[in-house]
Amino acid sequence: MYHSNDYVDFITNLANSSSTAADKEETRRRHAEFGIEEDCPVFRGLPEYTRLVAGATLTAVKTLTEGQADVAICWDGGRHHAQKARASGFCYVADCVLALLALKRVRVPSPDGTPPRRARVLYLDLDLHFADGVAQAFLHANAGGAAPTLVTLSLHHAAPGVFPAVPLAALSDADAPGADACTVCVPLARGTGNAAFARVWRGVERVRAALRPDFVVLQCGADGLAGDPCALWNWALGGEGGLGWCVDRVCNAWGCKTLLLGGGGYNSPNVARAWTYLTSIALRQPLSLDSDIPDHNAFPLYAPSFTLDVPAGNAQDQNTEEYLQTVETRLDRVAEIIRQRMGE
Repeated sequence: MYHSNDYVDFITNLANSSSTAADKEETRRRHAEFGIEEDCPVFRGLPEYTRLVAGATLTAVKTLTEGQADVAICWDGGRHHAQKARASGFCYVADCVLALLALKRVRVPSPDGTPPRRARVLYLDLDLHFADGVAQAFLHANAGGAAPTLVTLSLHHAAPGVFPAVPLAALSDADAPGADACTVCVPLARGTGNAAFARVWRGVERVRAALRPDFVVLQCGADGLAGDPCALWNWALGGEGGLGWCVDRVCNAWGCKTLLLGGGGYNSPNVARAWTYLTSIALRQPLSLDSDIPDHNAFPLYAPSFTLDVPAGNAQDQNTEEYLQTVETRLDRVAEIIRQRMGE
């Protein structure tokens, strides 16, 4: 259990909420208290939906922990903004947090015959928006200088007016007073594309190598792809540094059991393209990005290419060389601290 009892009771019983005139003001107050407003409105079937999202993600976790699969997928998961007692950012249930809590309880056999140790878990978020719900849930969870068992790492865009506008979204400095080296936040500028991701990925790899995770939870939001209405990044689906390239590294090179989750994405055809392609990568049967979209009712929406690819546009990458060097330095420092705390 992660969510508060009051929130769980509220969100799972919305269908029973009274709508009489006498209770309308109380209903509005309760909705505001639990974040059921603006970007988290009530919709038909919401209680069932929250149960299904949480259940699907936890079922995927179970397939990993019981050895039924090396990669498990819940594309309707990845709800990384939900808070302990509040819905936020189209996210009504914190399935990412629930998955991480379940994985943290796993015991991993030791090869030398010593008692099983706690599993080490890396959460990596590729969504355009900061994974605030996940970062806040586990902030200082590895306090006390003990060997870390969970690291959260969010690559995202942060700027005035961009949701979620929270201080934690700023570039992490593991040496700052009160900083948590295991809660890693890396904002990337407007126009971020393959080249910037390929550059930052070097630091991601070093953090992964320092932690040596048994499980990776990878949130694959598609709202940073070119053509998304957010229009902030210029990320491509293919090519070095592309979304597919990153997912291939995690699923097929890292040697960890991996949970793939969905996330943001407001160009529905491009999201369908992305998750189709990422599924093929997870299966180690990658589709050609030149593949034709099959005929179906929504076929016209895939114009003008009618192929699987989501290429980059012409937006200029505003990440400077100085900033990318700073990101690499900060990630290297995180990796160094993790290695020290692991006793290496």
